[in-house]
Amino acid sequence: MGGRTLQYPHVPCNAALDPERVRRFCTPNTAAQKLLNQAFDKLGLSARAVVRILKVARTIADLADGNEIGPAHVAEAIQYRALDRRLA
Repeated sequence: MGGRTLQYPHVPCNAALDPERVRRFCTPNTAAQKLLNQAFDKLGLSARAVVRILKVARTIADLADGNEIGPAHVAEAIQYRALDRRLA
């Protein structure tokens, strides 16, 4: 899975990343950031929701053995967030 755990060995999973590590390891590329900004505006996402989406997108990118978070990763994470909100 991309060897990502070697970069932050004391974190058991991406969901446990603190804000500093989210900024460091969950930075989307330009196209993904644009998509995230559009979702923020259109869906009325909170800052907390954006952080959660970034953590999930990082996990999706890790599973795809990707080094960066791309628009497909963000789009999938947004879909999971929308599904989670419908089930709540």
